[in-house]
Amino acid sequence: MQVVLVVSSSGGVLGMPAGARSKAGARPRFAARWDVPDDAPEPLPEPGRAALRLEVVMGALSDPLRMRIVRTLLLESEAFDHTCGWFGFDRPKSSLTHHFRTLREAGLIRQRQYGLERRSHVRVDDLEARFPGLLALVADWEG
Repeated sequence: MQVVLVVSSSGGVLGMPAGARSKAGARPRFAARWDVPDDAPEPLPEPGRAALRLEVVMGALSDPLRMRIVRTLLLESEAFDHTCGWFGFDRPKSSLTHHFRTLREAGLIRQRQYGLERRSHVRVDDLEARFPGLLALVADWEG
């Protein structure tokens, strides 16, 4: 499966096929694409697409740090997935573990265990299918 993030000229993030245009017809400013690496481990347990619930997703996004995590992954990702250390947060590891677990259990991010570290990326396709436009709102957030 290919993960495609498209950032429109207005700064919104959309999950769309390569070559597609946004509903407004604007061409995307840039698109970052990452294939799941062949050696990637299986994702950690998470809700399936059909099981994603808006109130759970919104509850997870109600914390400013969690909103920042998702927004940063959407707009600044440099690879397929990232460790919690990539964000540079000055927080205890136990606090970050809690926040990332909350995001994963809500279905916002997918995590994989690589040895001793977990790496995360946003579940763009699933979230856009269930809640169209939600990720654009997260990307536009200026908290």
